[in-house]
Amino acid sequence: QVQLVESGGGLVQAGGSLRLSCAASGRTTYAMGWFRQAPGKEREFVATISETGITTNYTDSVKGRFTISRDNAENSLYLQMNSLKPVDTAVYYCAARSRIPTISTRVDEYDYWGQGTQVTVSS
Repeated sequence: QVQLVESGGGLVQAGGSLRLSCAASGRTTYAMGWFRQAPGKEREFVATISETGITTNYTDSVKGRFTISRDNAENSLYLQMNSLKPVDTAVYYCAARSRIPTISTRVDEYDYWGQGTQVTVSS
């Protein structure tokens, strides 16, 4: 089993920044990702990173504003969010794959999930 715990969410004004962290424990994880879910909407892909950190992918709406990174020595995943907009308001989830090492943008291809952290961007 893998346990994932997110932190770093909060309330920020539009144009501001937040850095989300995800601490992983348990079995070794391969690719990891960030997803988000706004009220009344489905969970959606935000960013993903390969096990080595070399390969990343982002949803178009966050490209140039968000940066995903990981520190394997610390078993941690991060999401630096800059130039935040009200539409970024959502619960943000950390996710990990344990069977296949390649990155994925699909919710159903991740095996483990954190409990989520709320990000609220005011206008």
